[in-house]
Amino acid sequence: MSMSDPIADMLTRIRNALQRQHPTVSMPTSKMKVALADVLKEEGYIEDFQVVDEQPQGILQIKLKYIGGRRDKSSVITGIERVSKPGRRVYVTKQDVPWVLSGMGVAILTTSKGILTDQEARKAGVGGEVLCNVW
Repeated sequence: MSMSDPIADMLTRIRNALQRQHPTVSMPTSKMKVALADVLKEEGYIEDFQVVDEQPQGILQIKLKYIGGRRDKSSVITGIERVSKPGRRVYVTKQDVPWVLSGMGVAILTTSKGILTDQEARKAGVGGEVLCNVW
């Protein structure tokens, strides 16, 4: 079965797993999903991820991050949303890179220099397609 938006599928799987407080979430892998998971790990939104090579396609396993004790456990990610969709792509210039919650969240962009956070894109002086916002 083909999927029209694999990035939205990844974000929805993460969102659903966080609602049910699952420790991990699995999905089919791709280079873009691995790069997105790497940015989420660098920013401290997930604990870790690994790629399990299986045929015909590998599996990306993400270990989700929670704070608090056993009874009052809450996820580090309070919101995650897809911005640019297949029906409506959202591109920004280097001057228009968005701020998420006045800098408390992160916008993830795909640029000519790879997948970057909003802060890294401003520092590098590049714009690109806004993939998602995480807070």
